Amino acid sequence: MGGVELVGLYWTVSGPVEVHTGREWSLFDFRDRCAHAQRVGFAGLGIWHADLEHQLETRSLAEIRSIMEDHGLTRLELEFLGDWFLDAGDERRRESDRLRALLWEAAAALGAHHVKVGNIPGTPCPLEQVAERFGELCEDAARNHDSLIAYELIPFDRNVQTLADLITVVAAAGPNGVAALDTWHLSKLAIPPAAVATIPSGKLGWVELSDGRFEWMEDRIDEVVNHRRLPGEGEFDIRGYVEACSAHGYAGPWGVEVLSEDLRKRPIDEIFDRAFETTSAQFRAGAAA
Repeated sequence: MGGVELVGLYWTVSGPVEVHTGREWSLFDFRDRCAHAQRVGFAGLGIWHADLEHQLETRSLAEIRSIMEDHGLTRLELEFLGDWFLDAGDERRRESDRLRALLWEAAAALGAHHVKVGNIPGTPCPLEQVAERFGELCEDAARNHDSLIAYELIPFDRNVQTLADLITVVAAAGPNGVAALDTWHLSKLAIPPAAVATIPSGKLGWVELSDGRFEWMEDRIDEVVNHRRLPGEGEFDIRGYVEACSAHGYAGPWGVEVLSEDLRKRPIDEIFDRAFETTSAQFRAGAAA
């Protein structure tokens, strides 16, 4: 695995949270999460905006950064920003702007690798407007911090539905506007590893690894938030995606994004152990990195 950096993303290591339906902040203290990340070998962690807000009730951003540094963690994902492509008068846009200010401040203070953005609820908007507003979002980000802005391709996005759509969006932005790929979403969208090569040079800025099955469950929302599988424990070609991204020049850290009700119920040490071991195995025995 020489040189490969893995990042334990928020929904993977958060423990028993209520994804998008209730309490989204983790009952696992951030210091404990950092300690377990260091113990197993993760290079960093992810923080969801609701968990960030909860932490800031008792800690400063400087204290959060100090905890990470105390445990040798250098990589951080901040998420999630949506509805930034809507018009300024829209109530959803006003809430998005509030979260933007929080995430921008945190990105600057914590030295985040990237802030992840997209369209989880599938809010409709013309693709041209999404691309234009993404460019504006990236310009605003560049004025406030050095983190990448990573647009995630997901099956539920009604505007960015294909890899070609994603390329259209990120091509409209400056160098800090990049594509975020997740092997779960790619597999569900039937986008093969070889298609990664169509992304313009320098625009693949973030990759997440997650496994599952090709056939959709009857309840697709339940599947996406509760039934993903750890890398190597499902049907997807995880190593194929790793090899394709690496061959295309991706040399950044790799996120572990496994939303699993079963995993969230397990003890914190088991969550970190299994997430790191199953993912690191994808970079052994011939998998390029």
